Amino acid sequence: MLVKDLYLDSLRYEQSSLAHYIHHLLAEKKISLEDNLSQLDLEQADHLKVAKMIEDNVLGFHKVCIYSLKMSQKEFVFIFAKNPEEAIQFYMKTFQQKPMNCHESCLDFEFIRGNGTVSFREMRQEIENFPAIAGYFKR
Repeated sequence: MLVKDLYLDSLRYEQSSLAHYIHHLLAEKKISLEDNLSQLDLEQADHLKVAKMIEDNVLGFHKVCIYSLKMSQKEFVFIFAKNPEEAIQFYMKTFQQKPMNCHESCLDFEFIRGNGTVSFREMRQEIENFPAIAGYFKR
């Protein structure tokens, strides 16, 4: 595996710390994207600089998760939000009641949409404003 592959995965899966470390090491020319992953040594990084980069969110991460909120015994709504509190507040504002519960779900969960499949991670790319309703599920 190459550094490039890990870097892209860290961006795709929103692993902010890892992505910022790799970004820093690339900028300092201590590694290249074509290097084998075995050459990646995070100890070469200036940890204070990377901490500042993470704090300043240099790579522009805006972590959004997917939450399942129980509406009734058989009905659920999925909401994209930064944290469970934001998901619950959005639910209460939208439905004028408290959810029965709220659990984080996996962004990589795939389900059928139209003639194909889509994951919550892919759906999130289609939405511009958060929090937002991703969909409903009825058992």
